[in-house]
Amino acid sequence: MKANKTYRNSFLAMLSVAVISLGLTFFVALPKVDAQAARTPVATATRTQAAATSTPTAVPAVTPAATVAATETVTISTSLLDLETHNGIPVGFTAEGFPFKGDPNAPVVMSEFSDFLCPFCARHFNQTWPVLVDNYILTGKVLYVFRDFPIPSLHPTAPTGHQAALCVAEQGAPLFWEMHDQLFTRQSEWDSLPDPTEFLAGVAKAIGADIDAYTACMDAGHTMDLVEERMAAGDALGLNATPSFIFTADGREDAYRLIGAYPVESFAAAIDALIAGDEPPQDPDAAQEPAQLPYWANAEGLRPDPERPGYTLAGDQYKGDPDAPLVIVEFSDFQCPSCARHALETQPALDEAFIDTGDVMWVFKHRPLKTHAQAPAAAAAAECAAAQDQFWPMHDLLFARVDGWAVDAPDAALVDLAAELDLDPEAFAACLQSRASLEPVLQDLLDAEGIANATPTFVFLYSGSGYISEGTKSAEEFQAVILDLLQEAQVPNGQE
Repeated sequence: MKANKTYRNSFLAMLSVAVISLGLTFFVALPKVDAQAARTPVATATRTQAAATSTPTAVPAVTPAATVAATETVTISTSLLDLETHNGIPVGFTAEGFPFKGDPNAPVVMSEFSDFLCPFCARHFNQTWPVLVDNYILTGKVLYVFRDFPIPSLHPTAPTGHQAALCVAEQGAPLFWEMHDQLFTRQSEWDSLPDPTEFLAGVAKAIGADIDAYTACMDAGHTMDLVEERMAAGDALGLNATPSFIFTADGREDAYRLIGAYPVESFAAAIDALIAGDEPPQDPDAAQEPAQLPYWANAEGLRPDPERPGYTLAGDQYKGDPDAPLVIVEFSDFQCPSCARHALETQPALDEAFIDTGDVMWVFKHRPLKTHAQAPAAAAAAECAAAQDQFWPMHDLLFARVDGWAVDAPDAALVDLAAELDLDPEAFAACLQSRASLEPVLQDLLDAEGIANATPTFVFLYSGSGYISEGTKSAEEFQAVILDLLQEAQVPNGQE
């Protein structure tokens, strides 16, 4: 048993660091407020509107790509001989103070309006940015300019990250770009911190910044004022999503906009056209394959598993009618207070109004946050209860009794909960100590990457489309969203 527990603890550690990005095609099909990379109306919101209260059908989508009048320019007043480098690439600041990377004489200037805590911005950084660097920035074809555009309504602590990056920038462009890279690479380490100040200072110190100068800058607050000014500048340009890109080119008076984390093919098509003096494509999806939902969200993966009652073929617990016109996938954390509020206050009303009536199929996926140390163990307990056909009773009990098991050594309390449900105690305890109970939790973490950075997150699926909504809603608000989507699916609530 001791060896199994050690193995389990090491696997628990894996859960806290597992970061694997999904393919882009899913995110085109499941757009989010952060990135309107979609062809159909999606859940959008103004930058001051919380995603938790946005309604998928209430606000029109942002146009993904458009050629517009150039309303703002950036000015480069230096030569390659004057520049420092970062990873072998020239770096500096425009006359307006914006960090840039690349050859100041490049024929195309690409400005990204970004948020260090936006998951779609991080996905762009991890997947698309390296190819753009190799093919266009290192080759002198594109000058890249970074623009601060955090969205506090979605990521309340993001402005502090941008403030920190600008304080580091005061010590030189190479340090800014190293901070830029670290903030995206380590996004999962600080996206849930209520106050990331200490973390950000640690990053600044680790990359070689003078920590005394950095601290003095942060305390002075002037870079936060600058962040706010740059946010207002983005608003004035009519931008309300991240990442957003504005391209300008030699000999053109207009600018080209691309909104969303598109694959490198879409960027290449736009850049190549601008360099050639042609019109860039107005449909960025023309350069990519049609969007496909991932297995756990498509019709095949959502089918009931004939060998495991209560599970989908993708391995997720569900309740409700598998033939329901609307599927809602919940990413949740048993130690998350907002998730508990949803489970205990909102979910019962949704069960009665929509799940018991056959209108909605509800699917549960684990998303234990790194800030909740006991959440992976609770998720494993739910899977062990599922092995005895008691997932949903354990689900409810975990949320109702969180104060009892959210302790340094939760196993004993979790076994007590199993006893309350009359589960086989020996089988439950053995399951709880095994890797098998944690494997589905790890898979859910991988599925959640880039989709569910916060909990609870809900994915609404119907007719091959998907919408994401973060945060809790009251029962009345959630019911209104479901009714809207059922009506859009042309299936009235309660109709037989």
